[in-house]
Parts: sequence; structure tokens; C-alpha cells
Amino acid sequence: MAAGEGDLKLLGLLVSPFVVRVRMALSMKGVSYEYIEQDIFNKGELLVRYNPVHKKVPVLIHNGKPVCESLAILEYIDDIWGASVLPADPYERAIARFWANYIDDKMFPSWIGLLKAETEEEKAEKVNQTLAVLMHLEDAFTQCSNGKAFFGGDSVGYLDLALGSNLFWFEALRELFGVAFIDEGRTPLLASWAERFGEAASVKEMVPSVDKALEHAKKFRAFFAAAAAAAK
Repeated sequence: MAAGEGDLKLLGLLVSPFVVRVRMALSMKGVSYEYIEQDIFNKGELLVRYNPVHKKVPVLIHNGKPVCESLAILEYIDDIWGASVLPADPYERAIARFWANYIDDKMFPSWIGLLKAETEEEKAEKVNQTLAVLMHLEDAFTQCSNGKAFFGGDSVGYLDLALGSNLFWFEALRELFGVAFIDEGRTPLLASWAERFGEAASVKEMVPSVDKALEHAKKFRAFFAAAAAAAK
């Protein structure tokens, strides 16, 4: 059996940016798969079986073998189906991986923290943290794009997927909290990039609606509030 052949399933959550980036990568490569939505509040048997360590989405299951963690999955997709989204140059690949990890380690916890915040002071802190991260990513765009349209150059690449999969949540958070995280005044390069990324045919159809994000935001806020109350 050729490497890219066989049974392919993806365990995910529609509004997870980590799942969205994987779905974008599979769409870019024209790979067919079975998508299986998960309930992250009541984790099912499939998720527990295929990701027993973290019990989180996404999980890509290829011929019965699971691959976990979205950035690892992106690289696996590259290895199996080719047309790499990572830069060809080893140094540029290392830089792209650095910034992708920065997004997941710093940016995601900051904006998801808005949904956990109980006071106006906590909300302001998370907004400022997210804005500070995006200022660094504005500089990263200059470093990685080499004056071209995307972080990946002329076309959508690894780092574009890592950041771009969060954009629909920024729109939802703007509606919820009145904060524009990416705008022409503060991050002009990212603002222009976000417009181009949003129109890229290869990824556009994988972006959930803002309404879906808002619907899930209510569930997340209720879940976080209940968890915080239980911890007191």
C-alpha cells in the first residue's frame, strides 16, 4: 500500500483552531477523509482510545494509527501527501516552527483566557497579552514572508495555517468584547495578510462561521465558570 492510501479519519471539534488548521492542510492537498465531531465536554470512547495521554482533538487516524497534536499532524500530512507547507530551507523551517509554537504557547492561552476571565481587570490583562503577542507576529511576518503575500511566501504555508486558523475566533471575540485584535493601525501587515488568507480558496471553505464560534463561546464560558466555582 502506498503511503497516502488507506483509511483516514479525523477526530475534531468544528470550532477548534487546532482542528481547523489540519482540515485546511488536508483541503490544500485534496485529501479525502472521514470527519468525526467530538464532544470535548463528554469525551467519547474514540478520543480516549486514540489520544489516551491528552484526550484532546485533533487526532488524525491513518490506517488505524493515530497522530496527535495539530503541528505534528501538519508535518505528517506533508510527509505522506507531499507538497510541503513548510519552507524548503532548513533555517526557514526552524523559524516557522518557532513561531507556530509561539502562537500555540502564548497567543492561544491569551485569547482563550478572555472566555475564562471573571473580572474586567482579568479581561484587560488577557486582551493586552494577546495584543502583545500579535505585535511580535507582525515582526515575524516581515521576517518570514520576504516581502511576499504570506508567511509561507507566494502561497499559504505552515505558519499561515498556524495563525490563520485563529482568525474566525478573533471576529467572534470582537463581537463579544469589542476588541479588534488585528487592525490596520496597530498591525498593518497582519491586517493585509488576514484579508488575503481569508480569501484563499484552498482554506476558505474550512473556516467555521462566526456564529458557530459565538455559540461555542457561550458553552466554553459556562464550562469555565462552573470549573472555577467548583475550585473555590
